[in-house]
Amino acid sequence: MADSPLALRGLTVAYDAETVVQDVDMTVVPGSMTAIVGPNGAGKSTLLKAALGIVKPLGGQARFWDGPLSENRKRIAYVPQRASVDWDFPTRVIDVVLMGLYQDLGLFRRVRPAHRATAQACLERVGMVAFSNRQIGQLSGGQQQRVFLARALAQNADLYLLDEPFAGVDAATEAAIITVLKSLRDEGRTVVAVHHDLTTVAQYFDHVFLINRHRIAEGPVADAFTQKSLDAAYGGRVQLRV
Repeated sequence: MADSPLALRGLTVAYDAETVVQDVDMTVVPGSMTAIVGPNGAGKSTLLKAALGIVKPLGGQARFWDGPLSENRKRIAYVPQRASVDWDFPTRVIDVVLMGLYQDLGLFRRVRPAHRATAQACLERVGMVAFSNRQIGQLSGGQQQRVFLARALAQNADLYLLDEPFAGVDAATEAAIITVLKSLRDEGRTVVAVHHDLTTVAQYFDHVFLINRHRIAEGPVADAFTQKSLDAAYGGRVQLRV
């Protein structure tokens, strides 16, 4: 699909001698919300990292709008797992969000009033504007996740890639995040998220990609998120709730 924001072809990734993603094809539908689902160790996060060049694949390729990452990086926002971030780094919430505007700040990184207004608007969208001057390490896990989503919003991207955005957050934060992600989808942007809660897949997403090192199933949730595909991905250990 030439207009796909992200298409993987034959992607294979190994850590040391162990293959963690094997010959995976994936085609993301434009303007959709897609969940990447699978058991622990299935290669979900690795899939995103390999697509973004954070880890080097053994084989295959990732294409963004039928072009390389280098030509489309400005159109992509990535939210990593919260556990992978050094929250002891001494920086304020507003400064974290301003990092999302780095491409507009120029060579000397001069922050102008318009940049601050954009950052504040992004914080408002995730319900964190009152915490603008708070040190990032002083926030709760859910608040930190909202701030990192605000940073991604500041990039004004066309494709949002999120690695377990709901992990370890409170119910209010989860509701706030999914509201923002659905609004991005409704604006015509594309959202892909590694997701672990099978009970909310049908409620939150319209497409799903199931993986257990290799591709299990892909498509609209109503077609691909079935007991048969879950059995193949999880070895019969989970039951689909309807």
